[in-house]
Amino acid sequence: MRAGRYRAWLDDVGRDVRYALRTCARNPASSAVVVITLAVGIGANTAVFSLVDTLMLRSLPVRQPERLVEPLFKYPRDPWLNLYRWSDYERVRHDSHVFSDLIAMSPKQFQLTDSTLGAELVDGAFVSDNFFSALGLQPAIGRLIGAPDDGIGSAAAISVISWSYWKTRFNLDPAVLGRSLVVNDVPTTIVGVTPRGFFGLQLGMDPSLWLPVALEPAIQKPSHLGANSRWQDFSLVGRLKPGVTIEQAQAEMRVLDRARLADLEAQSHDVQWRDVPLQVEPAGAGLSVLRQRFGSSLRLMMAAVSVLLLLACLNIASMLLARSAARRREMAVRVALGAGRFRLFRQALTESLLLSSWGGVCGVFVAYGGAHAMVMFIASGRSPVGMPQPLQVPVQIDLRVLLFAAGVTVMTGVLSGLVPAWRAFVSVPSSSLREIGGAAETRRWRRLGQGLVVAQVAVSVVLVTAAVLFVRYLADLRTVGLGFQADSVLQLRLDWSRSGYTPAQRKRLSRQLLDRMTAIGGVRSATLAAMTPISGVGGGQFISVPGFAENPDDRRRVRLNAVASKYFDTLATPLLAGRDFAAEDDGRPRVAIVNQAMARYYFGASNPLGRHFSVEGEAEPLEIVGVVADAKYNDVHDTAPRTIYQDAFQRGGGGNFVLLRTDVPPTSIVGNARRALHDLLPTVATANVTTLADQVDASILPERFMAMLSELFAVTAALLVGIGLYGLLAYTVTRRVKEIGLRVAIGATGRDVIGMVLTSGLSLVSAGLICGVPTALWMKKYAAHVLASMAASQAEVPVVLPMNAAVAVVIATVAIIGLALVASYLPARRALNVDPMAALRAE
Repeated sequence: MRAGRYRAWLDDVGRDVRYALRTCARNPASSAVVVITLAVGIGANTAVFSLVDTLMLRSLPVRQPERLVEPLFKYPRDPWLNLYRWSDYERVRHDSHVFSDLIAMSPKQFQLTDSTLGAELVDGAFVSDNFFSALGLQPAIGRLIGAPDDGIGSAAAISVISWSYWKTRFNLDPAVLGRSLVVNDVPTTIVGVTPRGFFGLQLGMDPSLWLPVALEPAIQKPSHLGANSRWQDFSLVGRLKPGVTIEQAQAEMRVLDRARLADLEAQSHDVQWRDVPLQVEPAGAGLSVLRQRFGSSLRLMMAAVSVLLLLACLNIASMLLARSAARRREMAVRVALGAGRFRLFRQALTESLLLSSWGGVCGVFVAYGGAHAMVMFIASGRSPVGMPQPLQVPVQIDLRVLLFAAGVTVMTGVLSGLVPAWRAFVSVPSSSLREIGGAAETRRWRRLGQGLVVAQVAVSVVLVTAAVLFVRYLADLRTVGLGFQADSVLQLRLDWSRSGYTPAQRKRLSRQLLDRMTAIGGVRSATLAAMTPISGVGGGQFISVPGFAENPDDRRRVRLNAVASKYFDTLATPLLAGRDFAAEDDGRPRVAIVNQAMARYYFGASNPLGRHFSVEGEAEPLEIVGVVADAKYNDVHDTAPRTIYQDAFQRGGGGNFVLLRTDVPPTSIVGNARRALHDLLPTVATANVTTLADQVDASILPERFMAMLSELFAVTAALLVGIGLYGLLAYTVTRRVKEIGLRVAIGATGRDVIGMVLTSGLSLVSAGLICGVPTALWMKKYAAHVLASMAASQAEVPVVLPMNAAVAVVIATVAIIGLALVASYLPARRALNVDPMAALRAE
């Protein structure tokens, strides 16, 4: 008997599906609109979820990733960092009682030379001897780095390559073991390959080469090392012992970290190190750099696409509600013939689920393309601090994402079909057969359909306002207050490390290089610099000024840069007083140019020209010969810091960057610039060629990401409002054909008919604006908080939105009203075509 009931239930479901298919076939246009709308909503949610899953939820492919943690510290006005000295790693590894293992990794870029495949630059890392064993990894072939490779200066020169590099460069050839691989001119022997799918500890990175940390003194040139013999750029990851909590690990790490902070305070005479906080964070999904950069924007985008999906559901519900009203007589006939109310409810819900299923299938394809487009956008920017490699984010639509899409599809089908299905359940008594007009409708259900459109308008106002605010904020970040003009500037990074030139030769050749670059057609000016603005890196040091007594609590490092003459002309930074550097300064007492913030802090209202100061650690003082306008240094979100510009040629070696301001598109002269460089400096590699504008854009990648998606979602939301309003008004015109015909018959003009329809549409839009505008105005404070959390440096500077929220709301309101007029005009034109006599004869 149970089997019979189950078979009968399946037969009923099959009949419901077939009936829903016939219903959709009778209304192909409206069904297509529903499917497309759902595909956009479901696809957007699935695409953003796939990125959230990849960057924030997916665990590393290692043993027990949930036990991995990382220690982070935060110097004032800097982001949270996981960068430690080797001596700190050794001390914590020896003294810790909460970690069963502690590993260290230092990402680098290496030049590899193979006997048959030639030379190339690859991403890699130095790792501690227990790196692979602590993560529980087994080699694909050969062996991995282990304890025998730990002896400083005595370890064999070995290397381990990644599985992906083994595949792309060696075609999975097992004979790669024992092969010689020259790393930065140092021969190493390949002893193993990492397991497939392992990309290191940081998502977005895929190091091709792994080296024991014992080899760093041989492979890294002495000029690359700091004052300490062991380096300060190791990321630490610990594995918690069983039963140890993150809170216990954090308490112990804060105690162990006191020695490091005290040492840094003593070395730098910087009392701010006393109050540097430390916290221990989970690292099972990888190191936190990407989560810091994109966490806030991804969470907001997940909320935005959820609102977008809700908007799509409201849209579909209003369309299905209008369709069900037109089928009111049909439902009444079915009830009269014996159909139960629950059967009608199930049929209406089946139609909605069928449409949402089609939308879900199409949405997966939308998600696949959207996710890859977002990944390409993210990978286009420079890597965050501490990550020298370009980002590689392998997003894929896997089972987890498909299950999410399926869940969203079912939820969407239920939400969008619940109201029409409930109407079929409660409002189809057999007495409906006696109603005049098969499309008769009660005022309650008519108001419900109008309320759905009002809700769409209110939500859309909020989304469009947010998009306007984010786009304007992004535009101001790119231009306002930078202190330089990034447009039309080409920059080439020079790698002198293996050039073989002495400092004297570098100085002479650098001057010749500037002459050759200036002679290139389209180049207005050329200069050299040790670093370029907004590159994410920079130098800083404490200074002392005779006669200036500095409060120890206010002591800050002054930013340093070494530049050649015409640097300020090339970057269009105004020279306010004094002079630029000159060739005659070479060989004379050292000079410097300072910015306004530096002059104001140390000299107040007095003239800084001719005054002297000393940089900590340098014996010879510098004389100030010029003052320039303030300019952002390594972060567009922060205020311009106190900055000192030194003469690059007085420091002995020219610069690491060539900067060219052009009268033509900068990329059009790349070939000529490369040829000029190679002809003069054949042994100097060009590590990076880009424009300064691209570098600025790369530094505000989260904001650009947010603005791009906000624009997309705002346009989509506005279109959904237009579609919903058009559908409702088109149905209204159909329902009021008799009334319109009567009005025309008694003398109403075409303008009167159009005005009636437009008034109906604009009244709904006005109601939506009344609900949405206050919410959009209130949102300004939250938007500022979101933008502040996206700042790469997390600078302790409040974010001030450049545009008044009321202006953004006005722009959003005008856009929504304009779209509403278009959506209302089309049904109004249709109303003009109503034949009064035909309408009066109908029913």
